[in-house]
Amino acid sequence: MTQPHDAPLRPVSALIRGTIFVRDLDRATTFYAALGYNDVYYEGVLTDPSASTILGFAHHGPLSVRIVKSGGPNYGMIGLFLIDRFLMPDIIPPASGPARIGEVALVFYVLDMDVTLTALRAAGASWSPEPEVFRMPHRAQRETCLRDPDGILMNLVETDPAEQERTGREGG
Repeated sequence: MTQPHDAPLRPVSALIRGTIFVRDLDRATTFYAALGYNDVYYEGVLTDPSASTILGFAHHGPLSVRIVKSGGPNYGMIGLFLIDRFLMPDIIPPASGPARIGEVALVFYVLDMDVTLTALRAAGASWSPEPEVFRMPHRAQRETCLRDPDGILMNLVETDPAEQERTGREGG
């Protein structure tokens, strides 16, 4: 790998994608499309045994995959993986309710909280309390947490999504 002479060497990239192991690929796709993840980066069935081995499965089975993104560069994507039940016969029940220790939340900036929440609730949000104003010493904005159809915890922050391009706090 070569880098331009003036580009600093980075030991790690930005978060490329979060992968969610889903119960229903089409339902999950519909849910994340309601959040604006309409572009499909990759879709297919992983048939090489390496896909199962990397995930720690002793046996191989097909992995149906759809990686979605909201446009723009190829990072910040969401991988939706449907694992063959032969590999994972014990399906974990979806989480519900508030955050749990050890759990990760997907965080998204949204321009309009009310419009976004309405769309996500219609697309299958399984737990979705009303937004609150979250106050910090340097700012305040509306936020809420909710769960996707598979119980994945999400945090929505009502702020201009363009803030993701900033390189520091810069007032936010």
